[in-house]
Amino acid sequence: MGEAGVVQDSTPSIEPIAPRQRKIAIAALLVVTSVWGATFIWMKQALNELQPEIETYGSNKVVGVLVAARFAIAAVVMFAFFPKARAALRQPEQWKGGAVLGGLMLVGFVTQMIGLDEINPAVSAFLTSLYVVFTALITILMTKSQPSRVLMFGVLLATFGAGFIQGPPHLTWGFGEALTVVCAVFFALHIIYTQKITQAMDPVGVTQTSFAVVALGAVLMTLMLGGGRSMAEWDFVFDDGVFLPVLCLGIGGSFFCLLLLNMYQRYLHPIQAAIIYAFEPVWATMYGLGLDLVDWSSWILVGGGALFLGNIVVELFTHADSEVTHADSEE
Repeated sequence: MGEAGVVQDSTPSIEPIAPRQRKIAIAALLVVTSVWGATFIWMKQALNELQPEIETYGSNKVVGVLVAARFAIAAVVMFAFFPKARAALRQPEQWKGGAVLGGLMLVGFVTQMIGLDEINPAVSAFLTSLYVVFTALITILMTKSQPSRVLMFGVLLATFGAGFIQGPPHLTWGFGEALTVVCAVFFALHIIYTQKITQAMDPVGVTQTSFAVVALGAVLMTLMLGGGRSMAEWDFVFDDGVFLPVLCLGIGGSFFCLLLLNMYQRYLHPIQAAIIYAFEPVWATMYGLGLDLVDWSSWILVGGGALFLGNIVVELFTHADSEVTHADSEE
C-alpha cells in the first residue's frame, strides 16, 4: 500500500490538506531544522563549560539539570504569552497528550546529551539520523502497511546525507553509541505520536503540558540519581558560559521549535516530516564552518546534496497522490 494508506491508518481523520498548508508546513519545519542546527553548538558549549561539574557530580546528573532548566524556561515562556497554554494546565486531556510527548522527549534528549559527552560529533550525528529509518519502520509496524517507494527512497537519501555530511563515521560500539541509538528510536516515536496527538488536541495546550512533563521528569531523574540535593548542583546553570546557551536552548530549541513543530507537522506525513528534520546536521555543519568548529570537506556537498535530493524527490512525487487521497476520503 502506498503513502496514502499509511496516512489513513496511522492518524485520525482530518480535513483535506490544501497545497498552501503543505507549503507553509514544509517552510515551518525547515525553519525548525535551522534552529535545531544551532542547538548542537549550544549543547556542546554548555557541556564544555561544565566539565569540572561533570567530573564532580557525574554526566547524568549534570545533563538532568540542563534538560530541566531548558524545558522550564520553555514552559515559563509558553505560560506567559499564551492563554491557551495557561488553560491547558487545568485540562486532564491535555496532560495525557503532554505526558506521552513529554516522556518521549525526555528520554530522547537525555540519552542524546549523555551520548554526546561520550562520542564524537560525527558519530552522534550519524546515529541520531537513524530516527528517519526508525520512523519509517515503526510506521510500517503500527499500520501494517507499506509506505510508497518514493518515501522509502527519500528515507535512504536523508539517512545517508545526515550521517555522512561530516565524513564516514568511525563506529566503535560502546555505551555512548548505544544511548544515541536509543535516542533515535525515541525521537522517531515522538514524530509519530506528535502527528496523532496534535491532530486530536490543541497544539498550543499540549506543547505547554509536554514542556512541564519534561522539566518535572528531568528534576525527578536528577533526584533519583542522587543529584540536586544542594543549591550548588542547580546554580551552575547560571554560570558564565552556561546560562546563555541554556537560555538559547530553552527559547530557541524548545519553545520556538517545538511549538512550531506541533502546529505544522500535522499537515505532513510523519515520514516526510522525519526526512525534513534530517536537514538539522546540514545547518549544524554550516554554523560549525562559520565558527571554525568544522573543517571543510567534499563530504559536506555529498551529504547535503543527498538530503536536498531526498526532500525534493519526496515533495515532487508524493504531493499529487496525497491530494487525491484526501479528496477521495471525503467522498
